Amino acid sequence: MIKLRDEGRIRVLTLDRPEVRNAFNEALYDAATDALIAAATDPGIAVVVITGAGQAFSSGADLMDMAQRNSGSFVNGRHGFPGFVDQLIAFPKPLLCAVNGLALGIGATMLALADLVFISSEARVRCPFTRLGVAPEAASSVTFPRLLGRQNATWALMSSEWLSAAECVQMGLAWRECAPDQLLAETMRHAAVLASKPINSLVECKRTIVEPMLAELAAARERENDAFMVLLGGPANTEALMAFAERREPDFTMIDDSPILR
Repeated sequence: MIKLRDEGRIRVLTLDRPEVRNAFNEALYDAATDALIAAATDPGIAVVVITGAGQAFSSGADLMDMAQRNSGSFVNGRHGFPGFVDQLIAFPKPLLCAVNGLALGIGATMLALADLVFISSEARVRCPFTRLGVAPEAASSVTFPRLLGRQNATWALMSSEWLSAAECVQMGLAWRECAPDQLLAETMRHAAVLASKPINSLVECKRTIVEPMLAELAAARERENDAFMVLLGGPANTEALMAFAERREPDFTMIDDSPILR
């Protein structure tokens, strides 16, 4: 599920489910969360880098899990999605992402919770929430407007369209675009600069940057969770999952999906 490698004071976490493009099921959420907790408390680790095995960074949530959740047969993991996002937000040390290939769903929204994002020129990013008939996640309704600006965030979160690596850098979702064969080396070069600094100083610097946003992120997650639960298992979400299983494009035009008034 997760490959761990230390290079000096840098720990590399590699998402390792290449047969499903590193999609997150409960087991991977749990393994990734445990890995972050261990790195956070390890006095010999200053920086963490997350990347993906194979051709993908992460294709997001495993849709088989979503279908099981709708059917009532779903079994939650020890940490699951909420625990993973908790740790991304709470992680006290510099957290870098090396986006080696496609990044969808949580594979995209987690980038806005990282401190620095490096992206392969061949990578693409997608937030497929409306394509799945659901709502944003992982506080992306706050982090994306903050990083990308409202209009870019609106397009990213509402269109379910692909964003190129160049667009991610231009919008502010990624910091550096790299040639595919240079991505990890460039990420590690910058990670080494940070890892050469005092860990306590890195932690306190990050705390001063992140702490003012914590209440806002928590409130966003509550709103997103409420919206997600309203939509999960609804007509549009059901059609999206059926279309995925049947390997066709979803058709939302005939769905009675009138606006929900609050």
